[in-house]
Order: sequence, then structure tokens, then C-alpha cells
Amino acid sequence: MFAILVDITRCVGCERCVDACVKAKGFDSDRAEDDRATTRDGLSAHRLTTVLKVEPGRFAKKNCMHCLEPSCEAACLVGGITKLPEGPVVYDPDKCIGCRYCMLACPFHIPRYEWEKTVPFMQKCDLCYERIQQGELPACVEACPNRVLQFGERKTLLRIARDRIKSNPQRYLQKIYGEKEFGGTCLLYISDVDLHELGWPEEAVPIPEITEPLISKTPIIGFSVAGSLLGLNWIIRRRDKLMKETAKSKSENCSGAKEGKSNDR
Repeated sequence: MFAILVDITRCVGCERCVDACVKAKGFDSDRAEDDRATTRDGLSAHRLTTVLKVEPGRFAKKNCMHCLEPSCEAACLVGGITKLPEGPVVYDPDKCIGCRYCMLACPFHIPRYEWEKTVPFMQKCDLCYERIQQGELPACVEACPNRVLQFGERKTLLRIARDRIKSNPQRYLQKIYGEKEFGGTCLLYISDVDLHELGWPEEAVPIPEITEPLISKTPIIGFSVAGSLLGLNWIIRRRDKLMKETAKSKSENCSGAKEGKSNDR
């Protein structure tokens, strides 16, 4: 399973990883730059990765964590989100029904919606899965000039991370972010500062078991709503029919009365 190791101590906040992602996905660079200034964390449907300042002089890349147990996958009603054996969590717009449960379920608040489009879809990083299939590096990893990002097998990257921390205990916190949080992720971080500025929640447990009870009740809720709507539709149609029949009866009575008066004359 592939992953990316992010070494915060090497990042200078140049955002070349962001530019490479925007270009690789074919997004408008001006629109992506506008979103950086106007959205909460710089992420949007046109900007799938961002770089945030987490401490003075310290920057951290933020995008989809590609969880080992994705809550977005568990929340999706139609199988539109899939965790692949290679590591990426990918989205299939052809299956999407626009319920946005994935956005609600994600503990990292990553998926973004194309609100401005008539037929909108969800957008998020897919770890450049097409590039991986062709034997290439993810665009962000390839573009990084300071070797902040390292791509490879997750087990190998965990070993590299432990070796760096052990060799330089004064440089790093004794922690690998993403190793176990939320069941583990395919974005791994080593750092000399706390990374909660990335907006990660405190609770470090897998989320699918929280979302599954709600999802399991969705068909029942859906059928109940559908039944209510059908019943309401029947009542309205029945009322309209009775009103038309009443109006028709009144019209016939009026016509009969007029004919009677005419005959009397």
C-alpha cells in the first residue's frame, strides 16, 4: 500500500506542490488562487491540496488523508467512494447522487462540493492514482524542491520516519501523525511542532462504526419519506378531483336552472 511521508521540518511553504496539483488536475490557476484566499483552509473543488502555516516558520501540506478505514467510503450510499488496495481513496462521479454524506462523515473535513455548477460533483485528492498506475510519482511529490514529500510503501515510510526520529530526537516530536489516528492514514507526518492547526479532531479512533448506524437506517428513512410524499400526492390529487367534480355539478345545475326559466317564458 502506497503512502506519502511529509517532513514538516523541511517545508518552506513555497506551494509548488499546490501548483503542480492544480496543473495536473486541469483546474484554473486563477480560480484556485482566489479559493486560497476565500476558503477556510484553502481547499476547494478547484484546489485539492493546500499549505497551511502551523507555527511561525512552519508549514504543513493538507489534503485527503487516504484513511485505511475511510469514513467517507462507509457513509456513501451508492459505492461512489472506494479504498483501493494501492492506498488511494477514489471517487466515482458516475455513481454519485449528490447526498454529500461523505462531506459530513470525513473527520478531516476534506471533500469539497462544486456549488457553482448546475450538475455538481464532490472533489478531493485521489493521490494521483492515474499517475501511480503509470509508474509515476504523485504530482505534488514530484514538484517538491526540498524533499519534504516522500512517496513509497507505507510500511517502508513508517520505518524511515522512525529512523529519522530516532537519529534526530532533538529535531522531531516523538510521534508519527497518521500512523494510528483514525485507524491509520496514507498521509504520514513527522514534525517538530504540533499539527492540530491542520484542523484534525482530537478523537483518534476509526469513524466508520459511527457512520454505519446512520447509513443502515437510511433506507427506512427514505421509504418513510417516499411513502409520506406518495400519500400527500394522493390526497392533493383526490382533493383536486373532488373540487373539479363539485364545480362541474354546480355548472350543470346553473345551466339547468337557466333552461327552466327560459321554458317558463
